Amino acid sequence: MPALYPMWRWLRRRKKGGGGEISLPKGRQSSQLLHPRLDINIAYIKEAFGPSEDLVIREIELYGRQTALIYIETLVDRDVVQRDILRSLITLPAATLVKDEAVLFRLIRAKLAVGDLEEEVLRSKVINGLLDGKAALLVEGSTRCLLLSIEGWEKRPVEEPVNEVSVRGPREGFAENLATNISLIRRRLRTPDLCFETLNIGRRTHTKIAICYLEGLALPEIVEEVRRRLERIDIDGVLESGYLEELLEEAPFSPMPQLNRTERPDKLVADLLEGKVAILTDGTPFVLVLPGSLADQMQAPDDYYERWPLSMGVRLFRYLGLLISLLLPSLYVALVSFHQEMIPTPLAISIAAQREPVPYPAVVETLIMQVLFEILIEAGIRLPRAIGTTISIVGALVIGEAAVRAGLMSAPMIIVIAATAIASFTVPTFSLGQAVRLLRLPMIFLAGTLGLLGIFAGLMIILIHLVSLRNFGQPYLTPLAPFIWEGHKDLIERVPWWAMVRRPLLTGRRNLRRMAIGLNPAVNAREREPEEELETFLGNGNVKNSYRKGRKRKGRPKR
Repeated sequence: MPALYPMWRWLRRRKKGGGGEISLPKGRQSSQLLHPRLDINIAYIKEAFGPSEDLVIREIELYGRQTALIYIETLVDRDVVQRDILRSLITLPAATLVKDEAVLFRLIRAKLAVGDLEEEVLRSKVINGLLDGKAALLVEGSTRCLLLSIEGWEKRPVEEPVNEVSVRGPREGFAENLATNISLIRRRLRTPDLCFETLNIGRRTHTKIAICYLEGLALPEIVEEVRRRLERIDIDGVLESGYLEELLEEAPFSPMPQLNRTERPDKLVADLLEGKVAILTDGTPFVLVLPGSLADQMQAPDDYYERWPLSMGVRLFRYLGLLISLLLPSLYVALVSFHQEMIPTPLAISIAAQREPVPYPAVVETLIMQVLFEILIEAGIRLPRAIGTTISIVGALVIGEAAVRAGLMSAPMIIVIAATAIASFTVPTFSLGQAVRLLRLPMIFLAGTLGLLGIFAGLMIILIHLVSLRNFGQPYLTPLAPFIWEGHKDLIERVPWWAMVRRPLLTGRRNLRRMAIGLNPAVNAREREPEEELETFLGNGNVKNSYRKGRKRKGRPKR
């Protein structure tokens, strides 16, 4: 009986695929070539799509041959199909026979008013082309087909980004369409050095992914590593860039976000000019930027659009808010539970009086309040905006006031949680804010068990973890660790633009010079003599003479 098994398999294959019948596109069969018979190719496509009502097959006779225009109605631009393709094909002669296949395709190409035309011979490629919104033109007696790019589907217009709001700066944000996002970048970077490499990821979704970088600035080893990591991904589908983020990170169990994400084209272009690499995903407005660092996630677009002294002060407050968000509840628990002597006596008496009706220790009270606060934030995010605002008011004011009066919570605890919440909103990156929220809970637990020693131990663990993190070969804490002096011009402080002559050392070392030296306007003003037109307008002809005399005597003008 085992000897009959190969014969049975041969008969089964013959029954399924022989005699001109069509087999389903499974496994290796999906990569078969197109058949010369048009009816077989049409039957194959029909079986591949099943009972899909939006699959349109329009048969036309061209140059004495039967042809078929096949497309998915919901993925193509109907106006283009009617105006530029069908009208052109119908006007072609039907009775004139053209035997040469190459001549036939050349004649059809010359008549079609479609920008992107490509020939394909594989059945699987034709199926993928139809799913990408293209139309396939099949010809009787030919094993080739023409794929026409006529994609057209509903898409969201370009709007202001929701999560990265800027007081001063462009109001454009990325949309879900990949072509739109690429055009937003191209419009800002008008250089042929801007490169896009596209590939499809997802066995079923075939999501388009684009790797974006500037040739001559981005490090080739980083681009190659990004390409290698993306090509090894084998997954059913990619619905958002978050899928790729988790598959590209080097430390998947770390709470810290290791890849930057942005929905602002201007911010992405600034990162590309520093030698970084971006990954755009079709279907999402969030673009991944790598390699990422902690310093990058503490920067906001306003830092570079406002005057540099103001930006430096705002960024300093932002770092202070990050520390308050992480440490304030744990410091309160440590001081109230273990180190009362560090609190001024009147304040300690007031806190003790407020906490007297509370039936549990400070660490339990803080953990309960922190968990309630996180639930309140999550509810506010998930609910519609109008209801979310109402829930926030009810949760913050009504429940908080009622809990204090009932003796379930103390008033100082409400103040601490409120200050922590306000400080946490100063973190410009949402993912970094979530990481801080997650780290806050173990810090409270350590403070409630070991006091200030527990907070110190927790900080050391976090610091060691941050120092050990690597992101595509770049340290996560750069330029702090390793210490790079040039990078401190754009860390906590932000020096003027004319002083940031060089790009970041680790990502932009292929071409470190960002701008010319000597663009300081104060130096240029000292070197320039007063204009005679201005003196004439002011009527200070003597000022000019005194200015020149003073400059000749002291080397600088009198004021």
